[in-house]
Amino acid sequence: MTNFIQPKVKQILSPVIILIKPQLGQNIGAVARAMHNFNCTDLRIVAPRDGWPNQSAVAASSGAGIILDNAKIYNSTLDSCADLNYIFATTARIRGLTKNIYSPSESMKLSLSIIKDGGKVGILFGPEKSGLDNKDISRSRSIISVPISEDFASLNIAQCVVIITYEWFKLQKFKKAKIKFKRKTRLATEAEVNHLKETLRLRLDEGNYFWPEKRRSSLLQNLNNLLSRIPFTEADVRTFHGVIKSLNKK
Repeated sequence: MTNFIQPKVKQILSPVIILIKPQLGQNIGAVARAMHNFNCTDLRIVAPRDGWPNQSAVAASSGAGIILDNAKIYNSTLDSCADLNYIFATTARIRGLTKNIYSPSESMKLSLSIIKDGGKVGILFGPEKSGLDNKDISRSRSIISVPISEDFASLNIAQCVVIITYEWFKLQKFKKAKIKFKRKTRLATEAEVNHLKETLRLRLDEGNYFWPEKRRSSLLQNLNNLLSRIPFTEADVRTFHGVIKSLNKK
């Protein structure tokens, strides 16, 4: 009897769902359930209020325990995003930061394009009561905003995850084209971009750019926001490091 070996089909990596300081285990479990419904597998949790593992999350996941079992726990947003190439922030309040704003369907189409080119995409979700703070939003490249009634503009975190991951699932269900990696130079990871930001900050500190001191926080936030919007490739980051090094010598 002849055994036929099926050719391996390259799986499309799903966007990474990142929960920043979630407060209720029930909400984490509901997020895991939504992810499992729509073929999203990578869950990262930053500083969960009630610690980890969380039995309330397991109970609320309704059979999606595999998502929770494989979830990665981090102490900071920075660490949770280090290997990502493109980060979306979910927020209903833009708060004066200049960012491209996408609907859930638009953001997932862009995510698919980035992932097909070999990049990794992450989506940040903030705490239940307050949402993402400006510091985390400024790290993102773009914003996802869910259109919702102005008469009752209230979504919980799991509902938001359902809407976005459903848009991802639709693309996978109806567009099963073979992946072709086209990009000759990959997008920079968040860790590489953060290293560039830190190098620039040190040089600007030496030049007394962050003056007066009371404006330091806002100047840093604006600088981080500006750099996060730029679609740096790994080659771009090396170029900027070379520019900074050359200017520093002079």
